Amino acid sequence: MPSLFVIRGNDQGSRFELTESVLRLGRDSASAVQLHDTEVSRQHAELRQVEGDFIISDQNSANGTFINGRPVRQHRLVSGDQVQVGSTLMLYTGPSKESDEDLAKTIDIASLPPADDQSRIIRSVPQKEGSRIFDLEADAAQNSWLAKARSNLQVMYHTALAVSHTLDIDQLLNRITELIFEWVEADRGCILLVDPATKKLEPRVRRERKGINRGDKIVISKTILDYVIDRNEGVITSDARQDDRFTPGGSILKLGVREAICVPMQGRYDVVGAIYVDTLTTPQQIIQRGGANKFTEDHLKLMVAIGHQAALAVEDTRNYTSMVQAERLAAIGQTIATLSHHIKNILQGIRGGSYLIELGLKDHDETVVGKGWSIVEKNQNKISNLVMDMLTFSKDREPDLTTANINTVLADVLELMHARAAEAEVSLVCEPAPTMPDLVFDPEGIHRAVLNVVTNAIDAAAEAEGGQGKVLVRSHYLSDEGEVRIEVLDNGPGIPADQMDHLFAAFVSTKKSRGTGLGLPVSQKILKEHGGRILVHSEPGQGACFALELPAVTPATGTHVGPSPGR
Repeated sequence: MPSLFVIRGNDQGSRFELTESVLRLGRDSASAVQLHDTEVSRQHAELRQVEGDFIISDQNSANGTFINGRPVRQHRLVSGDQVQVGSTLMLYTGPSKESDEDLAKTIDIASLPPADDQSRIIRSVPQKEGSRIFDLEADAAQNSWLAKARSNLQVMYHTALAVSHTLDIDQLLNRITELIFEWVEADRGCILLVDPATKKLEPRVRRERKGINRGDKIVISKTILDYVIDRNEGVITSDARQDDRFTPGGSILKLGVREAICVPMQGRYDVVGAIYVDTLTTPQQIIQRGGANKFTEDHLKLMVAIGHQAALAVEDTRNYTSMVQAERLAAIGQTIATLSHHIKNILQGIRGGSYLIELGLKDHDETVVGKGWSIVEKNQNKISNLVMDMLTFSKDREPDLTTANINTVLADVLELMHARAAEAEVSLVCEPAPTMPDLVFDPEGIHRAVLNVVTNAIDAAAEAEGGQGKVLVRSHYLSDEGEVRIEVLDNGPGIPADQMDHLFAAFVSTKKSRGTGLGLPVSQKILKEHGGRILVHSEPGQGACFALELPAVTPATGTHVGPSPGR
């Protein structure tokens, strides 16, 4: 699906799917792509689909439309284009030009090579050995140019590794400063990032070489920073010529020279910050080097390259965070919509029951009052179960372990579900294991897990052919395997094969308005918290069997009574 994803601006993290052939983009509430940006015109641009692609046209906006940094009046978008309107930057993702099915026809992973294939492995290199290309001591006879090239390549290799191993910006920046101090002989350094909201540079991390007093404030010239950010150029600075210290009797012999490197962090879309390092050259070092600078052009080029790598990583981290936030908001919205639908149905049921109670009281008809109360009570149970499932599903919890008997839990569940089974005209049968010891588990949790599965089984059995619905609940104590198994079997229509993969997905229900889609996910979660699992076997027209397995833990030792089952 073609879309525009906001990577910078007030709507950062928002994704606009381009589902229509003509869409308006602007600040106006009627726009399909509405942006809350005062620099965007009310009707800023138009998106029109032509031959499968989208063409964006500027609608005489006040501040213009930019594609990949260049102003355009009209442009055919391709995947990866950066669309900027006002202070909002969006990434365009177009439709795939080649389907997975087409790729499958052109790429074949063969388990057996063709008869005419004579290829063979003649050399293999592990990752560790491959990294030795960056080891300068591997070839002592190399010339100085090659040594310098390999040294710089080694820096960039380790920088690329560092920025790819974290999605936390603070960890990333700290690792970058560590690498800089490994490869550049600096005394102090810091990284400043542009705040997306205020557009101002803010310090995020600082580092000093061992032995340097951290109490000394790092003073960076705003003029230098503005030059670096505005021109997107790295600079070397020195205070050696600010006074008479180069004269034979000058204070250079007393104070030394402060040198600094400041480079921009240029990403794919913009400058996201700056890196600053400095060093103080002592008079003795100045004399030894004959007045030469400590920082060279090679240091500057290396810092510019490191700054670019760091900027790409910062952008990727921010984009990832925005996408996660967008997905979370979408999931929250979906959850609220689903729960609102179920709660609305329950409230309608309560309202209907209340109406019957009010009508019965008015007419002094106890039968109508009883019928109304029955409806209210049934919907009270529904909302109670929904709330309990939501609480169980929404937060991680340790099972409240105590000594109890599985057969007792099953008896409680069947007693509770007897009325529901009778109403659905389903036979509910229990076959407890003849020998079931007391074990350590969470009785309330297992009760809810079994209750949800039995509820589903009754609903399924109610649709059995001929109206002879039956649900069988039985328990097994498998001492040799160290586990307890609870089986719930029904003779309903079975589960279609295409629904098996989504059986334990939250809010996915085959019972339409009668189900919340939380029962099975909650049961699975409870079993996992016990170190157990749920297995399902079903064939269309042959009913279904749900097997709830959990470790058998003895109260005396708190250990499994037999070997732990393989998971």
